[in-house]
Amino acid sequence: MSQPYPTNRRIRDMLASERPQERLEKLGVGSLSDTELLAMILRSGTPGIDVVSMCREMLHEAGSLRNLLRWSAEDFRKIRGIGKVKALQLIAMMQVAKRILADEESHETVYDNAEMVARHFRPLVAGAEVECFWVLCLDRKNRLIKRVEVTKGTATNCLAHPREIYRPAIKANATAIIAVHNHPSGDPAPSRADIQVTRQIRESAKIVGIELTDHVIIGERQRDPQGLGFYSFQDAGLI
Repeated sequence: MSQPYPTNRRIRDMLASERPQERLEKLGVGSLSDTELLAMILRSGTPGIDVVSMCREMLHEAGSLRNLLRWSAEDFRKIRGIGKVKALQLIAMMQVAKRILADEESHETVYDNAEMVARHFRPLVAGAEVECFWVLCLDRKNRLIKRVEVTKGTATNCLAHPREIYRPAIKANATAIIAVHNHPSGDPAPSRADIQVTRQIRESAKIVGIELTDHVIIGERQRDPQGLGFYSFQDAGLI
């Protein structure tokens, strides 16, 4: 039976044959496994567990790298060897990944349906514990000019005033907007407050001359009775 490592075992302390950075330099980043990529970022383990074993356990619990996007700092700290600092480091890294995924080709994408909007936002809202409200500022061809987070609320409430919603759209010379917010519960069905806010945004659109193309609520497919994982006011005939 193998013995646990008695000290904080860093990557530099490993045998050359098992160091991820040695293989990265010789074979390229594509040669590294998911476990090794995480180990390169965290760099060190903790007394009793080396960094590679720690990352292997993390991926085993998550099931995949992508599933780590949903983890909170508390989830990471459940892994043996991960304390406060490493947990914060990991959630920061996951946030970078979410933003890259959300921005990928976003400025070339035509946002003319709710499914496209939902696909854009799923990485951003993965694991979110509070409601956030965004505005997608669009040009005449419904291509993204700018994405703006307007407000951030609580687990069950996120109010946005039409003034806050249209201000960035006016500055960006947008011709249309799509309002978007998430439901941390996973059920995208609109609340009374969501319906009321949508009516206010729709009426304000007539005044400022910027079209409200849709208001999309992002949830999760497994918690959506319709199985879509999002709700579109446009598709529902409410805009």
